[in-house]
Amino acid sequence: MMKQLRIGTLVGGPDAVKVLPQIIPHGFESVALTFWQSTQQVDLSELAKQVKEIINEKDIIISSVGVFGNPLTGEGDNADTLASWERLIDHAHEFGTDLVTGFTGRLPGPIDGSMKRFAEVFGELSKRAEDRGVRLAFENCAMHGNWQEGDWNIAHNPMAWEMMFNAVPADNIGLQWEPCHQMLALIDPIPQLRKWMGKIFNVHGKDATIAWDLIREYGIHSSKEYVWHRTPGFGDTNWSDIISILRQGGYSGTIDIEGFHDPVYRDDWEMTGQVHALNYLKQCRGGHFVPNPSY
Repeated sequence: MMKQLRIGTLVGGPDAVKVLPQIIPHGFESVALTFWQSTQQVDLSELAKQVKEIINEKDIIISSVGVFGNPLTGEGDNADTLASWERLIDHAHEFGTDLVTGFTGRLPGPIDGSMKRFAEVFGELSKRAEDRGVRLAFENCAMHGNWQEGDWNIAHNPMAWEMMFNAVPADNIGLQWEPCHQMLALIDPIPQLRKWMGKIFNVHGKDATIAWDLIREYGIHSSKEYVWHRTPGFGDTNWSDIISILRQGGYSGTIDIEGFHDPVYRDDWEMTGQVHALNYLKQCRGGHFVPNPSY
């Protein structure tokens, strides 16, 4: 039997104990726990214990734990980001996951100028992770940056991925990939997914809508917005193709919905959109598993 591909969602680590009991009944099958810039003095062992008690005897897993900040500079609100990567690597097994995720961080200036520091930081982190049976994955989010400048992440362009994986040629570092961030750069996610399958450790369920009519009339440098983040089921991506390519490539991870970005299904409609996305993605994977008859 082909292993079922789980569909889940992202939940903030500090809010997990309060939020999980409310959303699990909707049918989420996995949860990615996230922290912003720091683990915020959270007792990770205690959090892991409480989360395990909530999901005990339920068909749900913690797919990853992650911290999203800038571990390369360590400045200001990012002062604890690198130490948070280390903590999550050390505690991942307590959550029942072997995956820690986040941004690479970056130094001021072009991406090229961040590579030496990236190799130093994640060369060491990848060794720490390997010793603990942990993998590391970088979200492909530009955080409003580009090749020349940005404050958060270098892992948003395939040219940068090639540089990163050449700088740290470790089997346990890869991508937390989603089509949305590539579509924002007008990249077709389908051929990219086929090419990079071997480095995709986790998938975020986030889509985009591209207003090609506005691009054709005004280009990409006008005041008019021409692309929107979307919850799966409301954007341009063919998720049946995405899931088929993942399965053909032997993907054994999850798709975790990253909400709180959709311009329509937000605020009071946030969970309406997420639950629609959950059910939509389950249909895109073929619905519920149905065993073959015995002969």
